[in-house]
Amino acid sequence: MSKNIQDQESAGESINLKAELAKYTHKWYWFVLGVLLCMIAAFLYLRYATPEYSISTELLIRDDKKGPDIGGMMGGGSGSGSNSFADLGLFKSQQNIDNEIEVLKSQSLLQRVFAKMPQLQTSIFVKGTFKSSETYGDKAPIAVHILHLDSAAYKLKDLVTIKIKNGQSFELTDNGGSTVYNFGQPINRSYGSFMVNALPALETGETIELLFHDLRIYADAYNKKMTIAAVNQDASALTITMNDAVPQKGIDIINELVAVYNQEGIEDKNQISTNTINFINARLVQLVQELSGVEKKVADFKQQNQITDVSSDVQAFYSQATDLYKQKEQASVQANVLKSIQDYVNTPGNKYSLVPSSLGIQDPTLNALVDKFNELQLRRKEQLTTVQPSNILIKNLDASIADVRRSITENLSNIEQGIAVTQKDLNGNYQQFQTRLQGAPQVQRQLLEIQRQQAIKEGLYSFLLQQKEASQLSLAATVANSRTIVDTAASDGPVSPKHGLVFLAAFLLGLILPFAAIYGAGLLDDKVRLQKDITEKTNVPILGEIAHAETEHNLVVKDKARTPVAEMFRLMRSNLQFAAIDKDIQVILSTSSMSGEGKTFFCTNLGASIALTGKKVAILEFDIRKPKLVKGLGMTTENGITNYVINHKLTVTDLLMQVSEVENLSVIGAGPIPPNPAELILSPRITQLFTELKQQFDYIIVDTSPVGQVADVFTLNQLADACLYVVRYNYTFKEQLNIVNDIYLNKKLSNLMVVLNDSKKQNSYGYGYGYGYGYGYGEVTKKNLWKRLKGLFGR
Repeated sequence: MSKNIQDQESAGESINLKAELAKYTHKWYWFVLGVLLCMIAAFLYLRYATPEYSISTELLIRDDKKGPDIGGMMGGGSGSGSNSFADLGLFKSQQNIDNEIEVLKSQSLLQRVFAKMPQLQTSIFVKGTFKSSETYGDKAPIAVHILHLDSAAYKLKDLVTIKIKNGQSFELTDNGGSTVYNFGQPINRSYGSFMVNALPALETGETIELLFHDLRIYADAYNKKMTIAAVNQDASALTITMNDAVPQKGIDIINELVAVYNQEGIEDKNQISTNTINFINARLVQLVQELSGVEKKVADFKQQNQITDVSSDVQAFYSQATDLYKQKEQASVQANVLKSIQDYVNTPGNKYSLVPSSLGIQDPTLNALVDKFNELQLRRKEQLTTVQPSNILIKNLDASIADVRRSITENLSNIEQGIAVTQKDLNGNYQQFQTRLQGAPQVQRQLLEIQRQQAIKEGLYSFLLQQKEASQLSLAATVANSRTIVDTAASDGPVSPKHGLVFLAAFLLGLILPFAAIYGAGLLDDKVRLQKDITEKTNVPILGEIAHAETEHNLVVKDKARTPVAEMFRLMRSNLQFAAIDKDIQVILSTSSMSGEGKTFFCTNLGASIALTGKKVAILEFDIRKPKLVKGLGMTTENGITNYVINHKLTVTDLLMQVSEVENLSVIGAGPIPPNPAELILSPRITQLFTELKQQFDYIIVDTSPVGQVADVFTLNQLADACLYVVRYNYTFKEQLNIVNDIYLNKKLSNLMVVLNDSKKQNSYGYGYGYGYGYGYGEVTKKNLWKRLKGLFGR
């Protein structure tokens, strides 16, 4: 193949990207229209969308109950004892920020919040021209007081509509019809009963819509809208944030959430003090009875023995013995308390109950362990509001509780051993005093013994009263888990939808949709649209490209014609001359895949462009079944090819007709349509016709039938030097290119080349081969406004 065509193929590959971009730049008005429509849609969306505001508060979680350094108390230093308690979490603050976040986010807590806010059971909307807007609180025109609602109220097909008639009455419409009621009057409907009260914001004639909520489901919906997070990793502060269309409603919900959270935290803390007080009260009841019996015993003994007091020496001696006895009894009480705590901890029924405080046992390790045990129990209780007992969090807490319980038991055993040693020493000293007391008068000794018991009971009673008072003070002084450090407030403006983001998305969508439409149309398009559609499916060299001709005349190449189409045919003529360097080309066939692809138009103007160089050219109308060439030139013929084959008296001269507008250009018509055109072409007279024409003309161009319909072109190929296959843009099917490639690969037609017809690129690229050069010389017919608009939107 000639170097010219190869260079043109390389040039075609180099502009693939430009051709791809041209698909979109040619449709620039699609992008303008897409952006405009999307921007209008964005404006309407923002105009009627319900804006949402950000409501937030900031809480400081109290961290005022840190456990003591147990490892140091036990003398462990940095040894294993310290590490084991660290494993139990005893060095962490009692209030863990992550745990409190989980409590605040729990569905059960928010459901209790909504249960305390009955106004949330009804959403009130004021109906406008295009949309309804929710109102709340003082800004609402009415207040709805729910008396009773069935589940059917939450499944009403339509909203309950209230039409305000005047300041005293309104018309209510629902699935059950319309009824007029007075404000404050109980309204009984099939789904429940409620009352509607007028508020200052009420206006006559306005329409109000009511939506009833199942508070449990409504709370779950708000739980999903709420975000709770720590301010940072080092602080014990957290933020509660949510978006809502009604700022005041969001503020009220968050404030109530904090209030309920704090109240439940106080109640959990008070459980320990309450259990301690109950334990003390039970002991006090028993002590009061015992003390009353001892006091009565003292009085009866003095009366019976007629004594008022004992001597001072004996009194002093007995006082020392009493002190020893008190110490012995105190040790006994501590042992009893230890036994009570140990029994309480080990009782299966108290497995997940709080342990009373260790009364009178001044052991820091035990106190810390009891505090940690109670903390874990409270944490477990909180977690169970959000997860099941089988959850890994609960299982981990159960393991920690079991570890602390074992540590408490071991610590109690150690303390019990220490108390046992103390009791043994006190008992020995006390027995020595008892032996020495045997020398005192019996009556005085007996009285002192009774008084000593009385003093011990009174001391124990006073001790328990002090412990009870301390527990009651702790109960009264309990503070909330959190403190609000930033008041709950709504953002100054809406946070959703974001105007800038919506317009940006609309702009991008306005570009993406046309791009996708053009790209998708390209994928689904089965017509030849671009030169690369041909190069991708065939190996056939491309001779050239012909632009779309804005004319109704078939002959556009004339002596002084300088239109882009005429110049393209002149360039095609040059390309053909280069293609003929390696082989003489005199007889040229022109064919296509089907009718309507412009092969007759191509033959006519290619012949004219060659004739204008002084070469003699004959165009033969061999599309015998559907001849159009002669008629397209405005000519008529009496004798044609079919006449020549049948009538042996006719000569070539009898067939030739000179085209008046182009010198050196002649045509031969097809003649009458015969019943057997395929057999007619096989006639020896056809060979004779070509032999004589070759002697008279420099070029013979044959307009043949389409290859996809009949086989005439293959019969004539033995007489031809080259075949030009016409492919028309936006007309030829891509699948038909497989026929072209098959013909080329199997050499069914001589010197096959493709011509691209009806390209609409001249407005963008000037004239020339395929993509043109853009010189700008050549006449371009100006279009009126209507044709330009028609061409713009008709592409």
